[in-house]
Amino acid sequence: MTFDFIIVGAGSAGCILANRLSQSDRYSVLLLEAGGKDSSYWFKLPLGFAKTYANPKYNWMYHSEPQAQLAGRRLYAPRGKVQGGSGAINAMIYVRGQPHDFDDWQAAGNPGWGYRDLLPYFKKLESHPLGDTAFHSASGPIGISQMRQQAHPICDDYLEACRQMGYPLNDDFNGAQFEGAGIYDANIRNGRRDSSSAAYLHPALPRPNLKLEYHALAERILFDESKRATAVAVRQHGVSRVFKARREVIVAAGAVDSPKLLQLSGVADAALLASHAIPLMHHLPAVGRNLQDHLCASFYFKANRKTLNDDLGSLGGQLKAGLQYLFKRSGPLALSVNQAGGFFKGTDQEQHPNLQLYFNPLSYAVPNNPQAKLKPDPYSGFLLFFNACRPSSRGSVQIAANDVMLPPRIQPNYLSTQKDVDEAIQGCRLIRRLAATPALQRITAQQLRPAASVTDAAGLLQFFREQAGSIYHLCGSCAMGPDPRTAVVSSTLKVHGMAGLRVVDASIFPNITSANINAAVMMVAEKGAEQILVEHDGLA
Repeated sequence: MTFDFIIVGAGSAGCILANRLSQSDRYSVLLLEAGGKDSSYWFKLPLGFAKTYANPKYNWMYHSEPQAQLAGRRLYAPRGKVQGGSGAINAMIYVRGQPHDFDDWQAAGNPGWGYRDLLPYFKKLESHPLGDTAFHSASGPIGISQMRQQAHPICDDYLEACRQMGYPLNDDFNGAQFEGAGIYDANIRNGRRDSSSAAYLHPALPRPNLKLEYHALAERILFDESKRATAVAVRQHGVSRVFKARREVIVAAGAVDSPKLLQLSGVADAALLASHAIPLMHHLPAVGRNLQDHLCASFYFKANRKTLNDDLGSLGGQLKAGLQYLFKRSGPLALSVNQAGGFFKGTDQEQHPNLQLYFNPLSYAVPNNPQAKLKPDPYSGFLLFFNACRPSSRGSVQIAANDVMLPPRIQPNYLSTQKDVDEAIQGCRLIRRLAATPALQRITAQQLRPAASVTDAAGLLQFFREQAGSIYHLCGSCAMGPDPRTAVVSSTLKVHGMAGLRVVDASIFPNITSANINAAVMMVAEKGAEQILVEHDGLA
C-alpha cells in the first residue's frame, strides 16, 4: 500500500500530525502505532495513569542503564505503547516552559524557534478557560483545566508556606510570569484526560484519507539510491509488511524509539552500526546523543489532617470519589495528583527560576518493582518533590543489537555535571526551608523521608543519589541544529543528509525545557505539520 505521508508513532506528536496532514483530502496519510487502541476507560479518567504506570499492554516499561552517580541504580523509564503514546499515560501537567528555553533553541541556529515565534502554536493547541488573550486561546483542540478550582484544600497550606517565604503567587505559569507558586493547569476537559489522541486523532479517524494501523512495529525505514525515504518495513501480528511513501516518512516515535528506528535503518554513527553489522545508509553521529531528562526526588510527610490518602486509601473513600466522578465529573478522580507547585530560584545568583516544585496532597511510594501497584500510603500524608529545570547532564540512546524487539540502551548520565549536583542540593534545601515555615509546620505530624535530622549538604545529596528517579521527560536524542556533526534535524525538522525524512517529537529538542514537556511536544507537532504542508502545498 502507498500513501503520501507515513507517520511512525501515534503519540503526542503523531496524533497531531495525522490530523493536520489529513485535514484536506489532498494527501493520504498512514499512521503506524506499535500498540493498540486507547479504548480503556483508564485513558479517559485523569487518575487512571496509576493503572497504566506499569501495564506492559500499554507501556514499554523501559529502564535506564545503571547510573554511576545514583548508587548504580537502573531507573524506570515508562513510555506509552498505545494510541496517544506517553500523552495517554502521563500526569497531564500543562506547562510550556520559560521563554528563554525556546530563545536558546533559536540561538543554537534554529531560526523560527524562538519564544515569540512559537507562542502562536502554543495558543493554537489550547482551549483555555481564560479565553482569547495575549497568552491563550479559547478555540484550540486541547481542553485545559485550571486545577485551582478543585485542588485539595491542603494545597492552600502549601501556597501559604510559599508566601511566608516571600515567593510570589502565580495564577498562570503559561502567562506573563513564570516564577512563583501556584496550582498547575492540566490538559483535562470536563473531567476527562484530553490527550492529543482524544482531541486530535479521534475526530480525524473517520476521514477516508487517514488510515491507522495498530500493533504495527516499525522495523526499519527503506531508502532508494539517492537516500530518499521511500517506505517503512513493519512487523504486525507476526507478519512482515511494507508500506510505501510518495512524499515523506515522518518519525514521531519519541525520544527513545525515534533514534532506535533511525539506527536500525542505517542512519546513525557509522561505528555504532558497524558494531551491530547494520549496513550504513548515512553517517549521522548525533543520532541518539544529547539525551536529557528531569531528575526528581520526593520528600515524604505525615500530616495531622486529612489528605487524598484518606479519600483514596479506603474502600469507602474510593466509592465516594467514584460516585462524585460518575455523577459530577469532579473530585479527586477528575484531577492530576500533581496539583500544586511552582518555579523558584535556588540561589540569588540565578537569572531564571532553576527549580520546579510539586506539592501532592497524596503520598505514595514508587515501588522498586514497577509491576507493583501505585497505592496511597496507609496514613494521611503529602509529598514535596523537585527537579532542576534545565539540567546540563546529557546522555544517549543506542540500540543493543540489530533486533527491533530488544529495548535500546538508555544512558541519561544523570548528575554527571557539577551544576546538576549543585542544583540537587539547592532543591533539597528549598524543600527543607518550606517544611520549616509555620504554614507547613501546622499540618505536619512528622517528616518521614528523609528524616528531619538530615540537613547538611552531604546527607541531602546522599539521599538524592539513593532516592531520585526520572520524572519521565526524556528528550533531545535527535536534536535540531544546523551542524550534522552535532545535530540530527534541521530547523525544518528534516534529517540531515536525507530526503523525504523528518523527525517530529520530543527527540528534536536542542535543550530540555524548564517544565513538563508534553505541551512543548504538541507545539512541535503543530509547527512541524505546518512546515510540511507549506512545503508540499507548493509542489505539484
